[in-house]
Amino acid sequence: MASSTVRPGDQDRLAEQDVARRLLDSSAKLSYDPATEVDWETPLDTGHHGASPEWSTLYGTAYWKEMTEDQRKALTRQEAASVASTGIWFEMILQQLVLRDMYAKDPTDPRFQWALTEVADECRHSIMFARGAAKLGAPAYRPQRMVVELGRAFKTLAFGESAYAAILVAEEVLDVMQRDWMRDERVAPFVRTINNIHVVEESRHMKFARDETRTRLRGAGRLRRQINSLVIAITAYYIVTSMVHPDVYANAGLDGDRARAEAARNEHHKSRMRASCSGLMEFLASCRLLTRPALFFYKRAHLI
Repeated sequence: MASSTVRPGDQDRLAEQDVARRLLDSSAKLSYDPATEVDWETPLDTGHHGASPEWSTLYGTAYWKEMTEDQRKALTRQEAASVASTGIWFEMILQQLVLRDMYAKDPTDPRFQWALTEVADECRHSIMFARGAAKLGAPAYRPQRMVVELGRAFKTLAFGESAYAAILVAEEVLDVMQRDWMRDERVAPFVRTINNIHVVEESRHMKFARDETRTRLRGAGRLRRQINSLVIAITAYYIVTSMVHPDVYANAGLDGDRARAEAARNEHHKSRMRASCSGLMEFLASCRLLTRPALFFYKRAHLI
């Protein structure tokens, strides 16, 4: 008589499929179409910020105290547009990582179907961010050429836990700041809507990325964890340090050299970044991905 016992590997696979089914159900019940949900028609009201002022790279500095309220609002609008542009850059990397991971896999598997749902979400988010940045009156902010080329290599070579944990890093950092922005009535209403859409839909992406990271690390040895922890940390460093483009200050009418110097020394902003990443660092530590070499890069990026 054949045994009905479910093997451990089968149990794991069934659990992963169950997570994917629940994410698909959630997506079917609560998703947004930015083309209709966001108010694209009303002209930009320059009386609003683009982000919560406390998240500005200059908040709390001597320069911030000298700035007029209009200058502060102009700066946060440029900074929000820069963060959105960086988000587009990494979401394009993310889409390619997910598609490559799912290439030629079982399309009847709920994980495969969720992966395509996530890619569809990211396509909409990228268009939403692009339209939002344009409405904020910002140019096309892009990471430095070296970072763009490193991203090109990463999207081609990364796989497994290094891909999904890096996805998680980008999403977690954005999630915390956008939760503040979407509740802040000082922020332009259309930006708050964009942030709300992104927070709701990215919560599902983060759940999937966490589960996939744990799954891919199952049975991983020390050397593999050491290598991937470093890859993830370096990726996190370049994502975070590319969020606010150096040109935002001049484009907001400020002295670019002075603003960049004061932003680089701004302990308030560094503290907010560290606080925003506390949950992420706990997760990476639980996966044994906070190695000494990795910590070097997280500290340089002020994430820990």
